[in-house]
Amino acid sequence: MRVAIHQGPLADLPRLDADLVVTAELGTTGYHIGARTHELAEPADGPTATRMAALARKTGAALVYGYPETDGSAVYNSVQLIDATGRRLANYRKTHLFGDLDKKWFTPGDEPVVQADVGGVRVGLLICYDVEFPELVRAHALAGTELLVVPTALMSPYELVADTLVPARAYESQLFVAYANRCDVEQELTYCGRSCIVAPTGEVLTRAGSGPALITADVTREALAASRLENTHLADRRPELYRGTTA
Repeated sequence: MRVAIHQGPLADLPRLDADLVVTAELGTTGYHIGARTHELAEPADGPTATRMAALARKTGAALVYGYPETDGSAVYNSVQLIDATGRRLANYRKTHLFGDLDKKWFTPGDEPVVQADVGGVRVGLLICYDVEFPELVRAHALAGTELLVVPTALMSPYELVADTLVPARAYESQLFVAYANRCDVEQELTYCGRSCIVAPTGEVLTRAGSGPALITADVTREALAASRLENTHLADRRPELYRGTTA
């Protein structure tokens, strides 16, 4: 499967030679927008979903995008996966909220592992801060996720997350990771870019810089299987020793 990360405005998304395109956290509205977050929130099947479905059909690729989701009285920081025909496959609500920017405006989700099949690859969804919790990434690996997709809004000076932590997560849990960041400025926040696609070996297959970019890499089940034969972290686990250590 050819995976692309579009590090830039959704309006600039071109037609791509890709099976799956990943965009940033809350890319449809902006992240640091205060009360407008609730004003712009809508259901998972709302107007933005319709617009993104049309965009997926136009680009000929499955699409992951971030948006503020309303459900009853709650508003969630969500991402949705739509296939190339415009069909909604999966919707994930951010479970680990980062600082006041998240906690003031969003309700945390309570479903840790959300997945769907795209082109024969099992795709899992997380958002930004979620990937900084190894337990959550490992839960995906144990549930069969092969490609972990992480829309994010990572700001300076936290480049360490993109450069060091994301490759470590891919290696320790033996899965591909597509980490899609922003590269613009909102109020006092400067988003650092550095989106990447990382192999389960920990190798960074492709990485963006600090400006708008389109990066692509191939994700194959054969490469995943070969890595898991060589790097046997999942097979060598001893769960009986870990009981109680995650509470």
